[in-house]
Amino acid sequence: MQNLHRLETLYMNQNNIRSIPEGIFPHLKNLKFLKLNSNRLAKLPSDINQCTSISHLDLSHNCLQDIQPLVGLPNLKELFVEKNQLTKLPSQLFQNDSCELTVCKAGGNPLRYPPEEVCAGGVMDIQSYFLQMAENPNTHSAWTVKTMFLGCSMAGKSTLCRSLKEGKPVAVTMEDRTEGIEISQLYTQEVRFLFWDFAGQEEYYLTHHVFITPRALVILTIDLASYSTVDPHSFKDQLWFWINNIQLRVPNSVVLLVGTHCDQCIDQEEVMEKKKDIEEKVKAMLAHRRMVLKQQRNNLEENMDPSLFMDQVDELDCLLEYNLKVLDLVTVDCTKSEDIEKLKSHILMCIQSEGVLLCSESILPKSYEEVEQAIHKLVALEEIPKHELSRENLQSILRFLLRYMHRIGVIMWYEDIGVLSDRVFIQPSFLISMFRTIVRHDLIQQLEGVSRELLMQEGALVKQKFTWVDDLQCKGVLHNAAIRILVRRELEKLAMDDDDLVIEVVGTKREEGVILTLLQHFEVCLPTFDGNLLDPQAPEFIPGKQKWGSVKEAKRDPDGACLFPIYLKDDSIVCHKWGEDKQDDIRVHVYFLPEIPHGFFYRVIIKTCSLYPSHWVGREQCLLCCGNRLAVVRQKNKDGDPFIEIRCRRPDKNEEFRQLWDLILAVMSKLFVLSRQWPGLTQQVHTPCPERDCLHYFTWRDLQELNNIDFYNL
Repeated sequence: MQNLHRLETLYMNQNNIRSIPEGIFPHLKNLKFLKLNSNRLAKLPSDINQCTSISHLDLSHNCLQDIQPLVGLPNLKELFVEKNQLTKLPSQLFQNDSCELTVCKAGGNPLRYPPEEVCAGGVMDIQSYFLQMAENPNTHSAWTVKTMFLGCSMAGKSTLCRSLKEGKPVAVTMEDRTEGIEISQLYTQEVRFLFWDFAGQEEYYLTHHVFITPRALVILTIDLASYSTVDPHSFKDQLWFWINNIQLRVPNSVVLLVGTHCDQCIDQEEVMEKKKDIEEKVKAMLAHRRMVLKQQRNNLEENMDPSLFMDQVDELDCLLEYNLKVLDLVTVDCTKSEDIEKLKSHILMCIQSEGVLLCSESILPKSYEEVEQAIHKLVALEEIPKHELSRENLQSILRFLLRYMHRIGVIMWYEDIGVLSDRVFIQPSFLISMFRTIVRHDLIQQLEGVSRELLMQEGALVKQKFTWVDDLQCKGVLHNAAIRILVRRELEKLAMDDDDLVIEVVGTKREEGVILTLLQHFEVCLPTFDGNLLDPQAPEFIPGKQKWGSVKEAKRDPDGACLFPIYLKDDSIVCHKWGEDKQDDIRVHVYFLPEIPHGFFYRVIIKTCSLYPSHWVGREQCLLCCGNRLAVVRQKNKDGDPFIEIRCRRPDKNEEFRQLWDLILAVMSKLFVLSRQWPGLTQQVHTPCPERDCLHYFTWRDLQELNNIDFYNL
């Protein structure tokens, strides 16, 4: 390679390269475009900066901890370092007087200097950060730790959370248990804790993904009194379910196991026996997962042409690199002050331990802390609305500050939602209160309890309330009018007297409110479409002469209703419309490793049904209709392997196959887009043989190109 003096473009990606020797790059003076992504590089050769013509450099998906050797590349314009192990970027790369960079992508790294929220804003935001650090440095790191309390219902999460905050035992009654999420803060000399107490009832799981963020401390509570060492369901329900979902959603987290209700156990011997059993089973669970991933990787590499599966191998490599830390179980008697104090000390020790360093220790300019303190002061003085803050000219310094505060849970800012990007929720608890009016375990009772006065405000009759209850019970459908009433009632409890803000949050018959917009954005519910899809102003349709609009242009009906799949009870309507499966049906099985996350299929339903206005939905399957073509989408599990099946009737004419595959590929594209939200998840696609009792199947090659296909213009 040293003799390739005229080489300008070099692709060395996906080669399992672990190191590059010194003395090569100084000879490649004309090299401009270099791809080294998806290798196993742990360090860069110190002389790479002598390759002075490089303008595009891709180092993503490696194991790099330092990119200091890149300093001194005079023509570098595009730099990609995503998915490495970088904790800092060299400030010299971004100095205004010598920086040629226009693109820098650094997501997926445990960055502290600058924080990942800064890097998300691009080169100019990174330059601004380093400029502030030079002009206004901070003398210490900002130790703010978002702490999430997870576990089954009545496992003692709220008791533990409130006792830690008060520094003494606090009893929580059955009636006072958490609905949705409760937020509180605890200040110590070393750390500021932001406590997020998540409800344990299944109905609330669907909104947990909205608030669960990476780089947080997870406290998983286990009721030791009810835990059984001999019943496998006990471990699965109290630990396996939660650890598995944490591993899929935030795979680099730190999980502290806390055993509660020790005072209800027979004696200390029983407590220690259960502690030992839990720790052994957790270690076995994590080891088994790694074994399965390694075996799956080996199977792909042993194919006749492993290059066809390179992307899937890379995904499995990434999963193997994730390091979910599950700490040993700590037993607590929440009726004893000394146990509460002991737990607090143990948590502080874990956070400050070098081996369990949480990345919440981001290095920030002093101005960041000053802005955050100013916001809290304005709220306390009631000089701005308590629940949201409008902004007119949001500059880059404020933008990446808001990203950081959003990540640690101080505020909520949804910059990727166009209609809400100019709104900052400075009290997340307000947003959570709104969510739990709609997603809750006792929604039927809440609807039945709506007063006549509230119905009159919406212009609704008492008999309509019974229709709402019936539609929710039978169809999983909640009318928008009912949503507005429930949200308005919650706002009245919060003493909201700003009429304009109430309208903005609640919405009207003509326009969706903030809450409905958020629920739809996070795919908690699916809006209905306008029943009248005929447009009297539409131009004449002449085949082959002009493009015809897609069904995606169908308008939502703000005064209609929303489908909440979590409230569906069975699949009867889908089974009735689809009929019996046939032997020659076309089938595609999408397998998810290590398993399908809880709530994933509900969001699959919402994503796929949004493509086609004609659909029927059940609890574990949905039926899509596109013209005369039907596709049923199901969640299944065979021999312990979870998968989603896409099934279509075999067409009579060969020329109809293309349209049928367009429908299948559209559904698959939605599946893959959704799966990206679970970093600890990978998938494989099989098509089983249609012959009866045949166990053979066709394995699909890499499918990343699906994400760039326009399925409406194939």
